[in-house]
Amino acid sequence: MSYDAVIVGSGPNGLSAAIAIAREGFKVLVIEAKDTLGGGCRSGELTLPGFTHDICSAIHPLALTSPFFQTLPLKEHGLEWVYPAASLAHPLDDGSAVIAEYCAGDVLKGVEATAAGLGPDAAAYRGLFAPLVEKWGRLADDLLGPLPFPPKNLFLMTRFGLGAIWPARTLASTLFRGQRARALFAGMAGHSILRLEQTISAAFGLVINASAHAVGWPFAKGGSQRIVEALAGHLRSLGGEIETGHEVKSLSELPPARAVLCDVTPRQLVQLAGDRLPAGYRRQLENYRYGPGVCKVDFALSGPIPWRSAECARAATVHLGGTFDEIAASEGAVWRGEHPERPYVLLAQHTLFDDTRAPHGQHTAWAYCHVPNGSTRDVSANIEAQIERFAPGFRDLILARSVRTAAAIERYNPNYVGGDINGGTQDILQLYSRPALHFPHYATPVKGLYICSSSTPPGGGVHGMCGYFAALTALADMHRA
Repeated sequence: MSYDAVIVGSGPNGLSAAIAIAREGFKVLVIEAKDTLGGGCRSGELTLPGFTHDICSAIHPLALTSPFFQTLPLKEHGLEWVYPAASLAHPLDDGSAVIAEYCAGDVLKGVEATAAGLGPDAAAYRGLFAPLVEKWGRLADDLLGPLPFPPKNLFLMTRFGLGAIWPARTLASTLFRGQRARALFAGMAGHSILRLEQTISAAFGLVINASAHAVGWPFAKGGSQRIVEALAGHLRSLGGEIETGHEVKSLSELPPARAVLCDVTPRQLVQLAGDRLPAGYRRQLENYRYGPGVCKVDFALSGPIPWRSAECARAATVHLGGTFDEIAASEGAVWRGEHPERPYVLLAQHTLFDDTRAPHGQHTAWAYCHVPNGSTRDVSANIEAQIERFAPGFRDLILARSVRTAAAIERYNPNYVGGDINGGTQDILQLYSRPALHFPHYATPVKGLYICSSSTPPGGGVHGMCGYFAALTALADMHRA
């Protein structure tokens, strides 16, 4: 049987590419190696029966702001978003916490409420984020895609770019005088998995922080798996086909198709395509750079995390790392190939807001820290120590834990090379040039072969935009043909 398009991989980007092509009336097949769909968007019982854990991604602000997802009837296919009372909590050693607020219906009120807790930096925080939050929808249109030239919103992007180009340390130390605002921004910028002294690390802090106010940091009720199940349900409603349990080892084993879109990173594309890739392009893919990995721990708990600051219970997402300097030191150590004793930890506590994920009265916690790429070290004790530091008595609540080192994460999902969850380093040299200096980014020199993973712009995150833009590229070629 032949198809108009075959998509290899069923992560959010692969499914988005399939949907974008199928809704144009073309015949589409998605092939997934595992028995379940999802890529980096899966859930399962990792610890004890009745405890649902997100295996990879857990909180999804970019899904809510994705221009492509906004066009899809995902609610009709069972997807329900849960909004915590606040987007983020960042506890400090004095027993207080900085809270990033989200106020539905009045997003600037969230900016104001957050600024009110920043003391001498209230005005600077308001001046930095209010314009970005107020125009977030227009800004996201330019940010969540290939580098726009010229931008649709030139003045807004220029304003964003003047701050985004800087290292996070430079921006924070220039704009903020107090430790609370600097710590909050360090945690946000830490999502870049870059050194905070590195150019454009501030960009990630601006985007993540602005989204906390503009759309909140929601998650899928029942588990991240529900997102891909909704995408798959919509694809099937369009006539698309899905085949699971089929690991593709070579493009030659695929059924005939006018277009093949691969939701894989450059390393896997080289393995799949072999000598079909021209030597120069292949060398670029082989030289593609991957960043630090993560070590992740899932906990089954007998009760809610006993935060020293009660405010932390208002947010599903908590950044653990203390001051700006401490978080910067942790991220810098990882880039030197070290495992920091006090790592910057990202934690999610879904069950405070979603009681479908654990037995009555019990809870889950999802946490990871950055480690050197390919690390085989179990640093769960360091992660637990950071949680205990801000929530004394946490260890007494642990019923069971599941640990995945960076190497184990790659074994689970080969797209996470060395445990890199962003599909490759997103520094200034590789943010918009990924995966190679070839245009459009999503096409390869091989006719009919495309790459649609997070190794293309705009990069990592559950938003489907990499798959969507790859599909547009393929559709343009198909229509011309």
